[in-house]
Amino acid sequence: MSSGKTLSVLRGDAARETAVRPVPPLNTLYFYLTEGCNLRCRHCWLEPPHQSEKRQYPALDPDLFRYILQQARPLGLTSVKLTGGEPLMHPQIGEILGILREEKLRFNMETNGVLCTPELARELVRSGLGYISVSLDGADADTHEWVRGVKGCFEAALDGIRNLVAAGIRPQVIMTLMLRNAEQIEALVRFAETLGCSSVTFNIVQPTARGVKMHEAGETLSIREIVRLGDWIENELSARTKLGLHYSHPAAFRPLGRMYGREGSGCGVCGIFGILGVLAGGSYALCGIGEHVPELVFGHASSDSLADVWKGSPVLREIREGMPRRLGGICGECLMKGICRGSCIAQNYYKDRDLWAPHWYCEEARALGLFPEMRLASRVARNGDTGRCAPREASGA
Repeated sequence: MSSGKTLSVLRGDAARETAVRPVPPLNTLYFYLTEGCNLRCRHCWLEPPHQSEKRQYPALDPDLFRYILQQARPLGLTSVKLTGGEPLMHPQIGEILGILREEKLRFNMETNGVLCTPELARELVRSGLGYISVSLDGADADTHEWVRGVKGCFEAALDGIRNLVAAGIRPQVIMTLMLRNAEQIEALVRFAETLGCSSVTFNIVQPTARGVKMHEAGETLSIREIVRLGDWIENELSARTKLGLHYSHPAAFRPLGRMYGREGSGCGVCGIFGILGVLAGGSYALCGIGEHVPELVFGHASSDSLADVWKGSPVLREIREGMPRRLGGICGECLMKGICRGSCIAQNYYKDRDLWAPHWYCEEARALGLFPEMRLASRVARNGDTGRCAPREASGA
């Protein structure tokens, strides 16, 4: 399907249905505070340029940041995520935090931790930090710095984590899995325990921006390996640690106990209906993918009303009207589509230029016979089941 057709303004019955459907609240804004980054991560799905003292890139103006928050409040805003680039690189990060403190808004942050000094860690906590995720892609400097591309960033990230713990916050560690570091999974979990972290999330390299090059170079894990590691982490390793372990494969591959049971980490609902991205230059976008995909940019904060963007963007209206009914491929057949909502619509669109394209992971798993059949509507129809999600099967259901 062409992007023009996919992103067309709604017409006919779809438009009439959308007109009477209430617009959901704008719960969360994702602020991509800086266009540049101080690291050169080989897997990054946003591919920010490397920033140094000699070469600077745009960062979100604090006055515009405040203005956006004030417009978002009446739309239902309850939380903010600060990310990048690298959010702690923002030249006026203290002012940004001061605005959040004045607005009494809960915020979360994703960072590489390199710039998190003791003073800044205390300021984050004082300003209303809810949780913070710090990237750590190996249990040793060689591995982490191979992934992150800058010498010395391993020890700097560890210092950042220790500073956060000393300030009273137990950070989450994020490890992106690839061939180079997969054998260090348990070692990283043990390391995170000693550092005083709260949890570890394991991400999969997406075939977006720099991640495309890793997939093409054979540096990523195969689908078989990803499914196997997910089973091991969720069903075995998690039982041997007090840390929360979260594996970011799509909901169809997650055991129900991990979503809804006592040890659950949430049901994995995609928040696409209640989230909007704000790029470093001040543009509104589906998320950071707007840096690479102009048609997923919806306007600019200096010239466009946030309410008009949130309520009237043709792309957002099309997503609300069609999700999850219009999802194609394996996603359209999956019993979890109302929860998962295609896993990541931005990733799917980047790959196929189609809002309703299925997620690459699930499509590849199906081709290999690894997709859990108990999560398919056709299996339910054949067996006369009630439509409830069945327990996990050995294949990864």
